[in-house]
Amino acid sequence: MSFSEILTKIDDLVWGIPLIVLILLVGLLLTLRARGVQFLHLGKAFKFMFKDEEDSAGEVSSFGALCTALSATIGTGNIVGVATAVCTGGPGALFWMEVAAVLGMATKYAEGLLAVKYREISPEGKVLGGPFHYIEKGLGKGWKWLAVLFSIFGLLAGLLGIGTITQVNGIASAVQNFFDPAKVSTISLFGNAYPTATVIAGIVVTICVALVIIGGLKRIAKVSEIIVPFMAILYVLCGISIIICNITEVPAAVVTIVKGAFNPAAVTGGVVGTIFVAMQKGIARGIFSNEAGLGSAPIAAAAARTKEPVRQGLVCMTGTFIDTIIVCTMTGLAIVLTGAWQVEGLEGAAVTSYAFQAGLPFLNSTVSAFILMICLAFFAFTTILGWDYYSERCLQYLVGDKKPVLMGYKVLYIIAVFIGPYLTVSEVWTLADIVNGLMAFPNVIALILLSGDVARETKDYIARYKSNVLK
Repeated sequence: MSFSEILTKIDDLVWGIPLIVLILLVGLLLTLRARGVQFLHLGKAFKFMFKDEEDSAGEVSSFGALCTALSATIGTGNIVGVATAVCTGGPGALFWMEVAAVLGMATKYAEGLLAVKYREISPEGKVLGGPFHYIEKGLGKGWKWLAVLFSIFGLLAGLLGIGTITQVNGIASAVQNFFDPAKVSTISLFGNAYPTATVIAGIVVTICVALVIIGGLKRIAKVSEIIVPFMAILYVLCGISIIICNITEVPAAVVTIVKGAFNPAAVTGGVVGTIFVAMQKGIARGIFSNEAGLGSAPIAAAAARTKEPVRQGLVCMTGTFIDTIIVCTMTGLAIVLTGAWQVEGLEGAAVTSYAFQAGLPFLNSTVSAFILMICLAFFAFTTILGWDYYSERCLQYLVGDKKPVLMGYKVLYIIAVFIGPYLTVSEVWTLADIVNGLMAFPNVIALILLSGDVARETKDYIARYKSNVLK
């Protein structure tokens, strides 16, 4: 059995029915216990996003914390991940991705709330918080083993999975597909020949990553606050343009997506035969993209300047809305509307690139491909930055504030980014899926056991807000 086959079997085991059902059920549980917070208070959430609290402890603004979280979530999952989900699970995978996202908003809300409630702030003003703290402090010392387990998985996810290899691999592939799709120009490296565009892209990204992450959270947040909003708006405008240009095909595409969710064989011609495959691909890729339930976003949320856990929880849940309900939907619709998912020989970013070129007839195909390449490159770059912060905080929880160890980890992280472009795409994504799933288990268990805290904090805050005690 090959290494790739072994990884696939592990992935199928981790992302089997138990984890998918568990993540959906915890989202439903938190939706009920928080009284439909994602439906009733989304407006407040967007309001709080841009309005900081006065005289509150923390390292960055609420918007900065959100952008740091979004920098880690809006990445290759929105472009490559959605394409992979639709191509392997059929158009119905997009439906299940949306369902998971709606429930995931309540999950992300609870994560942000608990992160602020149980965070630790040093006398110097440094903040450390996330699932490892709300597991240990919220559930008690007897549960520290679960917090340690989460931190180990988070460390692996950052270094070997979602944080480095998948992102830089996506960037390098997009650059190579744009500048040298035929792989005419190559360079010998590590005993193999690689496209020159891939090598150059890998080196440039590695240097840029090194320059930013050595500056720590504030520099990451500052870069993210600039790049994330600009690139998200550009990408969404392109998606809206594709929908407008193909508006007559939208109803049929929606029918295809819904029909494919419950009867994939009828849409894919038997290639995808069961609902479970569509659900698995859609939910797995959706969670890979928005990270609801993984426990990553609350690490950034804990650093926000706020004294109200519920307030930051509301801001936190907008990340899932922006990432999946808006950005991933744009990608998925473009792929279904243009039939890109049915084109043989295409995979990953090439599928979305085809959709952009076919869906934007008023643009030169080269221009539309260039826009997608730029979006993917910047999305993935900021994801690398965000996950460096997440995985460093996991390491800090495990070993304490040992600066030589933390700096050594930064070096390892940069090395992982450097070698990422030269690894096989399928194996990279499978490995990322595995460590993502392993992260989710301890976090979801904690969210279930602490759902009472979420319910009490939510009820108290909303009562104070309605009585004009809060603004």
